[in-house]
Amino acid sequence: MTDTLVRDCHALVPDPSGSLTLARNQDILVRGNRIAEIRPTGRPVEPGVTVLEGHRMLAMPGLINTHAHVPMVLFRGLAEDVPIERWFNEFIWPLESNLTEEDVYWGAQLGLLEMIEGGVTTVADHYFFMDRVAQAVEQAGTRAHLGWAMFASRGYKALADSAAFAEHWKGGAGGRITTCMAPHAPYTCDDGFLRASVGHANRLGLGIHIHAAEEMNQTLASVQKRGLTPIQVLEDTGVLSVPVLIAHACGLMPQDIDVLAKRRAHVGIAHAPKTYLKLAMGIAPIRALRKAGVAVGLATDGAVSNNTLDVFESLRLMALMQKHEALDPEVMPISEALDIATRGSAAALGMGERIGTLAPGYQADLILVDTRGAHWQPPHNLTAGLVYSARASDVHTVMVDGRVLMSERRHLTLDKERILAEVAGTMERMARRVPESRIQRYEP
Repeated sequence: MTDTLVRDCHALVPDPSGSLTLARNQDILVRGNRIAEIRPTGRPVEPGVTVLEGHRMLAMPGLINTHAHVPMVLFRGLAEDVPIERWFNEFIWPLESNLTEEDVYWGAQLGLLEMIEGGVTTVADHYFFMDRVAQAVEQAGTRAHLGWAMFASRGYKALADSAAFAEHWKGGAGGRITTCMAPHAPYTCDDGFLRASVGHANRLGLGIHIHAAEEMNQTLASVQKRGLTPIQVLEDTGVLSVPVLIAHACGLMPQDIDVLAKRRAHVGIAHAPKTYLKLAMGIAPIRALRKAGVAVGLATDGAVSNNTLDVFESLRLMALMQKHEALDPEVMPISEALDIATRGSAAALGMGERIGTLAPGYQADLILVDTRGAHWQPPHNLTAGLVYSARASDVHTVMVDGRVLMSERRHLTLDKERILAEVAGTMERMARRVPESRIQRYEP
């Protein structure tokens, strides 16, 4: 792997106080798969170093999608304008009965293609046939945190198979793949299944990625049925005793935040605001969680509840929703929003020491955002532009682990035309929906 110099870019970096700031006209030197130096531009380029021109580009850490179901891009647009119970029971879980391993492979490639084009360098994916997703990630060159989703209705053999996947792919793709156990949720996995998941996680030295307290009706139903909130169920079954990534958490009660705060050293929350708006799920109390010291990261969720895998869109919606909810325009300032999108997202995955920051020693996962578009002009405030103006299509160059995956919007690892053709060939079969063939039933 050759050394690379990103020359004369503006860089989103931590200042001496730890806050994110924009350092103008910088060179970023990458040696191997790590950032070696960030310095003012102008120093002569060392022999043998590959130069990427960064003039009028803004360098930032690669975006991190902390919760997705990547191959669900295959069902994009097939579950619109319905409440969450119908969304699951009449649309998603019947549609997913159509899936084959090959479908998941091409769906994963399409989702990774879309995310690379939008500057996403790491994704936490929670889905099925995950060995095929891992193969797609290996080919794409991205980073991924993968868990094979499981329902208790599938039995303990399926859980053991999920654990075998996690063990096999742990540290895969040259260390770019990390794995976890992935029980679906407390309302689809009984206590014994959750405890068995914890047992596998402890045995393998892994964490857990799970949906919990997705919206308040789930929480109220759990309290009515068993006297515990979903978060308290996770505590009671030991899920919170291992590193855990919790998707959504829009249905938190005050006591839940206290529980999560006690476990904050290894708890992360994945926040997917567009899904919450679209399915009318409410808003997760992310300001209260961050105040309690719990890591919060940005997510898209799947493309059936979001329609895109665009983390810039999630970033913008998060900031706006927090201001709207508080009726206070000073809430969620630009600096905090960018911190969540970068360091917060890395911390939510337990990777805060490796990715999410442009600084020497961190892995070279970075993107160049083109600020020449009319929607950026005049460029008075480029950090505001990242939150409120940037589009996925502004991403010019994507690097992961020191390797360039996309340059000038041209993919270097994936065959876009082949992927689009393969997915187009499955459209009619993917859209067939027979409610009686659903893979699971939603009963909060």
